[in-house]
Amino acid sequence: MDWRTVKFDWNRARAFLVTAEEGSLSAAAKALGVSQPTLGRQVAALEEELSTALFERGNRGLELTQNGLELLAYVRAMGEAASSFSLAATGRATSIEGEITISASEVTAAFILPPVLKKLRALYPGILVALVASNEASDLKRRAADIAIRNFRPTEPDLIARKVGRFSAALYGTPDLLRMLGEKIQQEGKSLDGIPFIGFVSNNETYRQALVAQGILVTESNFPVRTDSHPTHWEMTKLGIGIGMMPVELGDAEPVVGRAFEETTFGGEVWLVSHRELRMNLRVRTVFDFLAGELAEYYEQG
Repeated sequence: MDWRTVKFDWNRARAFLVTAEEGSLSAAAKALGVSQPTLGRQVAALEEELSTALFERGNRGLELTQNGLELLAYVRAMGEAASSFSLAATGRATSIEGEITISASEVTAAFILPPVLKKLRALYPGILVALVASNEASDLKRRAADIAIRNFRPTEPDLIARKVGRFSAALYGTPDLLRMLGEKIQQEGKSLDGIPFIGFVSNNETYRQALVAQGILVTESNFPVRTDSHPTHWEMTKLGIGIGMMPVELGDAEPVVGRAFEETTFGGEVWLVSHRELRMNLRVRTVFDFLAGELAEYYEQG
């Protein structure tokens, strides 16, 4: 290969890739942790090096030119290769000290992991933990996290996973709401009209159908308040704004609410996931095994 023909700066190529993926200079700068002017200069310098325009400003902000669109496929391949290189190199690390990123749902991150991480920090003070609380599955291949706790079994071949147990969730309400609900249920043939449930913004229809499948005949009118934040969902449940859902270990321990439908539960599996390259990293392997043991004690087995 004639290396003299490779003249552009990889940092500038990365600036182009992230700007194209994020859709704007401001979002790309935030993703890379640099200032917007710095990123803009990198993209402009790449355009000058390549003697071609990569973006143009349209009605919806930055839009790829035809040349930019064609070159994007190549720079994406470069990004994937750089990510794979980083994973392979990180996986060979032998020091237990350093930072590790753990991704978990908001409920797991807010209510389940804090005492577990306190114990981890006591055992391994040299490990610095970055906890990402998100209900979206993190992209482990792109290093969004080193370890993820998920409520579904991963299928990607580059990931390794260990089932740590099963979770059960139930519906809860304050005494006043439970009293209203009891009166409605006793009126044979009556619907649950007027009984408020805390819904979700992005996938409420899926949630509603899951309730209906369990014999809880709710309609869209039963969800006057909705949020995609699970901790907020729970706080509103405790205030009596509506009936909400929570894992039974947390819901049953909360004194201000009770179960709305005693025999009705919703459940699934809990998996601990990491990229296979990172399992060769002593720090990741140590934390992975520690979390597996702690979470297996928390969740029901089977």
